Amino acid sequence: MPKIVGVSFGTKNGNNDTVCKAVLLAAQEAGCEVEFIRAMDLDIKHCTGCITCVKMLMSGTKNMCVHKDDFDWLAFELFHADGVVMVDPIFETGVTGLFHTIMDRFGPRMDTGNNFISTQIAKGRLAEGGPAAKGVEVPDPVIMSPKAVSYIGIGGSDWGTHVQSEHQLQAMTPSWKVIDNDWVPWSKTALMDDSLMERAAQIGKNLAEAAAKIQENVAAGADPYEGVEYKGEEGICSHCHCNDFYLVPGENRAICCVCGLEGELSIVDGAVKVTYKPEDLHKAHDILSGKEIHGKDIQENEGKLAEMKKTQAYKDRVNFYKEAIKATAPQK
Repeated sequence: MPKIVGVSFGTKNGNNDTVCKAVLLAAQEAGCEVEFIRAMDLDIKHCTGCITCVKMLMSGTKNMCVHKDDFDWLAFELFHADGVVMVDPIFETGVTGLFHTIMDRFGPRMDTGNNFISTQIAKGRLAEGGPAAKGVEVPDPVIMSPKAVSYIGIGGSDWGTHVQSEHQLQAMTPSWKVIDNDWVPWSKTALMDDSLMERAAQIGKNLAEAAAKIQENVAAGADPYEGVEYKGEEGICSHCHCNDFYLVPGENRAICCVCGLEGELSIVDGAVKVTYKPEDLHKAHDILSGKEIHGKDIQENEGKLAEMKKTQAYKDRVNFYKEAIKATAPQK
């Protein structure tokens, strides 16, 4: 029996909770075990960018974070599920600060590519034995487990131009397969909007079907995402369905804000289109080949930083800026 976990980022018993539960009830009716989590109930600290997780992963030592809070509990509840739905209020056309914080905590520590590289390093050190094996810990493979995920943004107005791409960025880190990625404008009356509740139920059914297919594929030793399809509206990006692009000034170069693929912009039959070169598709940030490229770049740059830190010139420059201007803080 597939398990679906729903996470609501809204106020208690508000529209986000309601829509999230509507998705879960439909998944339950489709034969899934379900669990509901209210993100506001959790103690989740902000990522400080200390890069401890990166250094540990790239040495094959351990997958860890310096924070001791509820994040690991949440992450592993999701990792042990077959499908996830996240329902989030829209703030300033995008996701909430809490969603961003959780997304930040997922990466780079929970990035599939980083954990894949760390697993290779750790297994290599263990095979070498002796001093090389000291402190080595292979990442928990459940971190890299395949999963179906759907997102719903709940908007109090019609401002929601960034929420879908920001939601999908969270899926990119753990390489989850996005099934539906919706946002709802003018949603104050969501509870009594039958068409919205029916759409939530359909998202639940789609998620249940995808989770069951992933479970079936894994059991058969096949590609986990074989036959698992995106069910939402087609986007401008033909790879990840994102509609947000960075247009490089002075060039015909459009960079997808989610998968990072670079293509050329054109107008076909009055509609905007971005075309990618087939030889560049392996660079997409949301697939393993692209993650390996990115992970190796991180590994290389961490090595450069480690060597730089040994130099006196680096130490002198750090000390200069440390002493140059002192930070102010409120008096307690």
